[in-house]
Amino acid sequence: MYHYATFPKDFTWGVSTSAYQIEGAWNEDGKGLSTWDTFTHAGNIVDGSNGDIACDSYHQLDADLYMLRSLGVNSYRFSISWPRIFPNGQGTVNNKGVEYYNKLIDGLLANNISPMVTLYHFDLPQALQDIGGWESDAVLEAFHNYADYCFRTFGDRVKFWMTFNQPHAIVTAGYGTGVFPPEVKNETGSAPYRVAHNLLKVHAKVYHTYDEKYRANQDGVISITLNTDWVEPKDHTDSRDIEAADRYLQLTLGWFAHPIFKNGDYPEAMKWQVANKSELQGLQSSRLPAFTDEEKAYIQGTADVFSINIYASKIVQHKTLRLSPPSFETDLDIAEEYPANWPTSAITQHRPVAWGLRRLLNWVKEEYGDVSIYISENGVSTNSNDDFDDTTRIFYYKTYIDEALKAHSLDGVNLKGYTAWALMDTFEWNSGYSVRFGLHHVDFTNPTRPRTAKRSAIYYSEVIRSNGIPLQKEDEFLYGEFRPNFAWSVASAAYQVDKGVIPSSM
Repeated sequence: MYHYATFPKDFTWGVSTSAYQIEGAWNEDGKGLSTWDTFTHAGNIVDGSNGDIACDSYHQLDADLYMLRSLGVNSYRFSISWPRIFPNGQGTVNNKGVEYYNKLIDGLLANNISPMVTLYHFDLPQALQDIGGWESDAVLEAFHNYADYCFRTFGDRVKFWMTFNQPHAIVTAGYGTGVFPPEVKNETGSAPYRVAHNLLKVHAKVYHTYDEKYRANQDGVISITLNTDWVEPKDHTDSRDIEAADRYLQLTLGWFAHPIFKNGDYPEAMKWQVANKSELQGLQSSRLPAFTDEEKAYIQGTADVFSINIYASKIVQHKTLRLSPPSFETDLDIAEEYPANWPTSAITQHRPVAWGLRRLLNWVKEEYGDVSIYISENGVSTNSNDDFDDTTRIFYYKTYIDEALKAHSLDGVNLKGYTAWALMDTFEWNSGYSVRFGLHHVDFTNPTRPRTAKRSAIYYSEVIRSNGIPLQKEDEFLYGEFRPNFAWSVASAAYQVDKGVIPSSM
């Protein structure tokens, strides 16, 4: 059922982008190479494209600010390009890059828009990948130093920080399937766990640095942006399918959320599952590394809010998967599918399953307590054709935001903000420009990259202005309440309900 309601006055409404997907200027003003520059130039994108120009935001800051101002958002989530600040990942600072982000941040504040900054959104400096990437202690230290520099340089104005965007994608796509840089197709199934272990530890170090050196003066919050799909068991009466659905959530979202928001350690279901699979492989120990007690204490509680990206839902059932080759996917022991009435494009098109958002928000609340939650990405893609009259996207936002309202006002979920993906059409990673997520259309065939508002932008701006989806004045006569002394009851009749036996005649 549809729910009419509004959020509290301090609710955060925003849109999101990331540096590589919009900035362009890949080799201008001293910027260094990123792994995505190298990856796309090697021809790894389905449409043969790259992010060399993308939306040209590096040169069109005023156009971006105009779109944000027109939407009426009060926050903007963007990422800083690490190689634009430190061309080699460490060492000498690129002042031109710092100048760009100072202009962006100052421009946002001048329009009463709060910056929400992600420090790492997939674009590792290539120079750091060349010395081992996220498996190298030197790179972990370089990330800490880069974060420290950003806090020191921008933290007087930035009050919301996120260390990593979707670490689950970083480790599984980058070090498992190899579809993201650094294209590691791990044959032993251990690399994703090893790299995730490093990311959690350096995230905690960055958090503590902010907490100890900057929080008192800057008064900001710091978190990490996690992601998952919502999953439903195929058979709700089959305990194995129910366990498979929970296992999926524990081994995707819980992989990173459990150590940070619960007890400093991986979920018990995950530790058992990976250890069991490792034993079946004949290994002497689990492929999942173990934290020391000191590390657990250091990692636990290293996020001020729960930031989550969600797009889609799917159905899962238990299925024992073969071990060769071992991988994160075979560790899950599930088969995934989409409902039979969904089109085959469901995965790429993110067909609306809005109630999945509400259920996921409730799952987070039940698993991690009454933590403040920010939806940091939510949106739907269409194909690359021009989609100015994007009614599908309007329906998506209308239903998903309404389910967020239900979670907040009916279920008591401590939801603090909603961020739509994306401000405009972007370079969409492996899909290049073949799909569009934007509230604004970008003409990628035009060198000036003109932006045009879609109907979804107008709709979203109305939701923001209304602070939710309130009941319209002209519809109020359809709804109402009786007087306080109104009597509510139920009825029955003796003959209709009496199950007594008729006595026999005397």
